[in-house]
Order: sequence, then C-alpha cells, then structure tokens
Amino acid sequence: MNLENINTEKWLQLALDYGLKILGAILIWIIGSWVIKKILKTTKKIMSKRDYDESLQKFLLNLLGWILKIILIVVLLGTIGVETTSFAAILAAAGLAIGLALQGSLGNFAGGVLLMIFKPIKIGDLIEAQGEIGVVKEIEIFTTKLTGLSNREIIIPNGSLSNGNIINYTTEGTRRVDLTFGVGYDSDIKKTKEVLMNVLTSHPKVLKSPAPTVNVSELADSSINFAVRPWSTSDDYWDVYFGITEDVKEALDKAGIEIPYPHQVEIRKNA
Repeated sequence: MNLENINTEKWLQLALDYGLKILGAILIWIIGSWVIKKILKTTKKIMSKRDYDESLQKFLLNLLGWILKIILIVVLLGTIGVETTSFAAILAAAGLAIGLALQGSLGNFAGGVLLMIFKPIKIGDLIEAQGEIGVVKEIEIFTTKLTGLSNREIIIPNGSLSNGNIINYTTEGTRRVDLTFGVGYDSDIKKTKEVLMNVLTSHPKVLKSPAPTVNVSELADSSINFAVRPWSTSDDYWDVYFGITEDVKEALDKAGIEIPYPHQVEIRKNA
C-alpha cells in the first residue's frame, strides 16, 4: 500500500469538501448581500412614502441592516460547518443582558418609534401631557422637548409620553375658550346675556362658526355665574381669552351691572 497516494487522496478529498463549502459560502454571501440591499432599498421607499421622520428612517434602516447581516453570517457559518447553536445562544444571552440593563432606555426608544410612526403629535403642536403644557419643539428617539408657556424647556421621556394621555390643542385647528363671569343677584339675566353676547360678537378674533354661547351655569352663594364660550383658532386662543376678559369688565361697568367681590365690614364698639 502506498501511503503517499493515500495522503494525497485524503488531502484532495478534504480540499474538495471544504472548497465546495467555501464556494457555497461565497455564493451565499454575494446573493445574501444583494438581497439585503434590495430589502433595505424597498423599506426606505415605503418609509419615505409614509413620511417617516428622517432620523427614524436612518435608525431603523441601520438596525434592520445589522440584523440581516447577523442572520447572513450565522447562515454562512452553518454552511462552512461551524456549529451555530452555541453561537445563537450566546447572541440571545447577550441580547437579554443588554435588554435588562437598558430596560428604561428601550422603553423610551420604543415610545419614540411609536410617536414617529403614528404621529399623534408633531413639531409646533400645543399639547398637554404628563402634567405639562407646551409647544412641541423637537421629537427625538428617547425624549420629546416642549417649550412651556413661560418659555421653559420641558423634556419628557418618550416612554411616559406614549403610554400616557396626550391632549393636542392644535390638531382640530380651533379651540373653545371657556370663561366664567359672575354678576350680582340684582342684575337682569336677559340684559346680562345680551351684554356678554355683544362682547363676543364684536371681538374680531371670535369665530362666527361654531357660534359663541352664553348661558347661566350656576346660582352661586353671592353671584349668578355665566358660562361664556367663544371659539377661536388655536393661534388666537390667548388673544381671545385675555381680550374677552377685559372687554367684559368694561361692558358690564358701562351697563351698570355689578360684578360681586368680597366686602369686609368693620364694626367698632364704643367702650
């Protein structure tokens, strides 16, 4: 028996076996890379059509790209003959550890993704959330920044924002201004309603439709309270709120209708 021939045949067989595996791995890499590019390109077109935020597009495309590449590498290792079960277990354990360590951050990230996809708010909206009121300044992956009514910067974690109640005052384009004015019990109700309605219809920023309303809302301890409800655009809300308040005081004074206020009576007793 010729040992040299046996060794040569053995090496040729090994080279043939591994050569075919390596060739198959190269083909899988080329085809897999082409498929990944097509998937990413198609995904980008879909997100662009749905008007996803640009920063969210980049983040999701990078994340999807890395996930697909890791899957491709695992397939390549399996093709060559490397045991991938332990490799997958290591990846799963690492993913679990990272997830537990970044639990809060991942919740905020998920909340940011939901806000950017479903868009319950957008930059420039006046919203109320988590006990704060402000105009949306910036929506980031982990936090949302608001500009408060007194020009404060308010930063809200996206996890809390997406899981809580959000009141968006801008979406509908119009807002109802809720005001209450009290007059004395000696005042004529019909005359008071007429004076208040004249104030509303005379203000240039009060909308004609929906029509403003004036109604008696309460017979309080020392006053008859009127619910005054004008409508305005979202941008004119505060102009209407402050303007109507001032105009009502002047109109009631001119009409001789008393606005009750607390009185203090001092009684002195001679010794």
